Amino acid sequence: MQTTWRLPKTLLEVFESLPEGTLCQLIHNQLIMSPSPSTTHQNIAGRVFRLLADYVEKNNMGTAFIAPYDVHFDNKNVFQPDIVFIAKEHIHLIKENGLYGTPDMVIEILSPSTEKYDRGEKKDIYEQYGVKEYWMIEPTSKSVTGYVVQKNTFVPIAANTGMIQSLLLDHAFVF
Repeated sequence: MQTTWRLPKTLLEVFESLPEGTLCQLIHNQLIMSPSPSTTHQNIAGRVFRLLADYVEKNNMGTAFIAPYDVHFDNKNVFQPDIVFIAKEHIHLIKENGLYGTPDMVIEILSPSTEKYDRGEKKDIYEQYGVKEYWMIEPTSKSVTGYVVQKNTFVPIAANTGMIQSLLLDHAFVF
């Protein structure tokens, strides 16, 4: 019996062939791998995720996911944001292997290996595709920077420490 093996033709096909749970993102058609997050990063991500997930579930607003979870914007951009919120009217975008479309909210906990992407290319894609709110948390200081989309452009909203003040969800998440 002869086995035929087909090489992937695109970076998306390479990305899709990686083992489940691989910390890799496709950013502007480049595979970007990163090490496991720090303990502080994981503690903050877990705390913020629990607060957000509990709130949206209790209020029947949609669902939330924590990384690694693939968000497919297009064939050249598949990200694994730390936390995403998908409003119930967009639940149909969720497939077995990730979200195919735009999440309503993205939260990134910054780390040395990913910060330049979170503040640069990924932020630009989030804005381009209409993410309604984008939050970045600096884990050591717990400083929070937020953006809300207005007229297809991210506009900064009040910076805080240890708190996400979501306009989209009309709720403050204190971590």
